[in-house]
Order: sequence, then C-alpha cells, then structure tokens
Amino acid sequence: MPTLIACVSTGKGTWTEVNKIIASPQWDKVFLITNKFGQENFNPGKAQFVLIDNFAEIILMVEQIKKQLNGKIFDFEVALNLASGSGNEHMAVLESVLELGLNFRLVTINKEGKMISLGLERN
Repeated sequence: MPTLIACVSTGKGTWTEVNKIIASPQWDKVFLITNKFGQENFNPGKAQFVLIDNFAEIILMVEQIKKQLNGKIFDFEVALNLASGSGNEHMAVLESVLELGLNFRLVTINKEGKMISLGLERN
C-alpha cells in the first residue's frame, strides 16, 4: 500500500493524526483531500493536494476528487484516513475511490502513536 489518501479539513486535533500517518516511511504517494484553507495552513512536505469545495454538493466533490486523482494512482489498494473532515467529505472521498476502481484499507494512529491498518490489526 504505497499510496495514502487522507482528508485534511475540520475536526479539532485531526491534523495531528494525519501528520503522524504521513510521517510513516512507507508512502510513495500522499494525496490530501482539502480546501484552500487546508492547502494554505497544512504543510506536511511530501503530499499532493486535491482541492475541493467542501460546501458543494457531494456529487460535485466526487467529480473534483476523481478529476484530480485520475491517472495518478497505479496501486490496486490505497490506505485511507478519514479522521479529519465532515461526513459529506468522507462520502465524496469513498465514492471517488470506489469509482476509480480502487480497494482501500482504513488507517489510523493507536494509543502508542503507531500507525495501524484497522482491518489487519483486529484479526
């Protein structure tokens, strides 16, 4: 899973989680779904921004995301973090990933600050 897709939007303290996940050395590509504010105020270094209008209808956000990701991800599966953002943003990201034909694993940070893949850690 060398590609990470993460939301960077609303939610107190959620940017810290995203930053820790990005810092994991395993990523070849990192795409951050965000708005202009997120692009201007979140600077993780090795990420590409996918700009959306987070006040738009979900279907428009889906089109914005797909247009900017199309042809940039060659993996069968991506890591996905939705700790930051709204429900509408999350639905748009999930729909975009599915419409692009990608499988995904949800990733997060545990109490020790280590990145984990949810489905793999629970089994």
